[in-house]
Amino acid sequence: MHAGIPYLREVLIFLAAAGLIVPLVRRLRISPVLGFLCIGLLIGPYGLGRLTSLIPSLELVVITETEGIEAIGELGVIFLLFSIGLEMSFRQIWNMRRDVFGLGSAQIVVSAVAIGGTAYWLGVDIPAAILLGLCLALSSTAIVMQLLSEQLRLSSTAGRATFSILLMQDLAVVPILFLVGIFASQGGTGAVAGLIALVEAIAVIGAIFLAGRFLVRPLLRYAGGSGSQELFMACVLLLIIGTSAVTAVAGLSMALGAFLAGLLFAATEYRHQIHNDIEPFKGLLLGLFFISVGMQLDVTAVWDQAEYVLLAALGLIALKAAILFLLARIFRHSTAIAAEISILLGEGGEFALVAVAAGTAAGVISVGVAQFVVLVVVVTMFTAPLLAALGRRVGQKLSAAHAMDIAGPDAENADRRVVIGGFGRVGRAIGKILEDQRIPYLAIDSDADLVARERNAGLPIHYGDASNDRFLREIGIDTAIAFISTMDRRAGAEAVVSALHKAHPHLPIYARAKDPAHARALKNCGAEMAIPETTEAGLQLSEAVLIATGIPDETANAIIEQERSNI
Repeated sequence: MHAGIPYLREVLIFLAAAGLIVPLVRRLRISPVLGFLCIGLLIGPYGLGRLTSLIPSLELVVITETEGIEAIGELGVIFLLFSIGLEMSFRQIWNMRRDVFGLGSAQIVVSAVAIGGTAYWLGVDIPAAILLGLCLALSSTAIVMQLLSEQLRLSSTAGRATFSILLMQDLAVVPILFLVGIFASQGGTGAVAGLIALVEAIAVIGAIFLAGRFLVRPLLRYAGGSGSQELFMACVLLLIIGTSAVTAVAGLSMALGAFLAGLLFAATEYRHQIHNDIEPFKGLLLGLFFISVGMQLDVTAVWDQAEYVLLAALGLIALKAAILFLLARIFRHSTAIAAEISILLGEGGEFALVAVAAGTAAGVISVGVAQFVVLVVVVTMFTAPLLAALGRRVGQKLSAAHAMDIAGPDAENADRRVVIGGFGRVGRAIGKILEDQRIPYLAIDSDADLVARERNAGLPIHYGDASNDRFLREIGIDTAIAFISTMDRRAGAEAVVSALHKAHPHLPIYARAKDPAHARALKNCGAEMAIPETTEAGLQLSEAVLIATGIPDETANAIIEQERSNI
């Protein structure tokens, strides 16, 4: 370590590993999360780190002390939750209240009772069993949300239900930590202290929202008006990390504070620019977090008691998945959605590692039990990418078997979105760009085979006639942000644009044209913009819609340039 730069060697090793692993896993089509977990296992103290005494030169490429990596990696979780909050709104949170406070709370309580009861049956005393039940009921927010982001599933029904449950789990961190103190004190003083701390935490959340309403927008306006991008970014980072620090002092998780900051930023006109600016940092720091998790897996210890660790890991996943599936069905989610989210959230979470360590330090959990539980949790976290893939596949098969479950409740109940008429090559490219930017969309097409195929892939598409206004009203055209026509038939495109413009004269219509003459005809029919068909058609239409939805011109241009470079 350099005397003036803490953890310099560790950071250099991480950057080198990230530069090697990301291109490799993309080529092999492996989840980057799994890649980072494996590289952490390889270069960590329980991997090649064990050989440094035999091969001293390995010290140049391995990390034996994980404290610095874990501390920096925590920033990745903070930025992940901030970006999620940035894409949400208070209205969306309120709309998801049934899943957040209903399904999320039920999942925690029922899973904790089942897991804690099992631990007690196996010989763990009551306080430790209660604490273990609550800890193991939680899943990994960082890993699951990153996997959903990679799959472009955050705005799907399964994605929103998963996020709702994880949000409730993050809120549950506070009472669980209080419970550790109560068990450690073994008296009423601890309970009173916990109640006081809970009230203080609620007061802090209220103060953050109150201060944010009056401070965030003026501060960003001042920084943005200065013309200094550095000052603007410094203000953004100050507000993110400052809010996280305030919640940490109040006994809440820093990640929850970052999520609250994201919600405050989401109400401003700067949200898209901020999201674009922090995305590279978030990805790198999250990679560091996943590497730090991988470093905690002691392969030798797992090997010595492999049958028990694997049995416990499989049992934990199966038990949590079964409970969540039943609860999701009780809360009226479709069979396909219930199956997907239950499998996806079967693993243990990073908070269990923190809480078990706190419980051990407080004397609530014995050292032997704590070491075994940590191994089980880390093993299940390694399986998360596989669980995500399995959950997606099971959900798709159940959707295909039950046609009513394919679209899910998000088809008609989502917020304002872009409607894409025609979902061929150009429409699919536009949909991907909108999904990347977390802009909700709904596609319609008259090709039944195409619709079935894309629905089975989990994409928001309906079969129907785009020139039928009654059908368009059924899917919510009255609240649409814009309509994009990508149809390649001249007469059909003109008929759709003309009918749509007459029925909804204020709706912006963007159209793909065969040639300049066709573009002029579409404009005469009411299209605000009609672009002749070229290789740039999808990109230009996407850029126009991004700008129309409120993204700054420079940001939209940068997004499209990035997509253009990938062609």
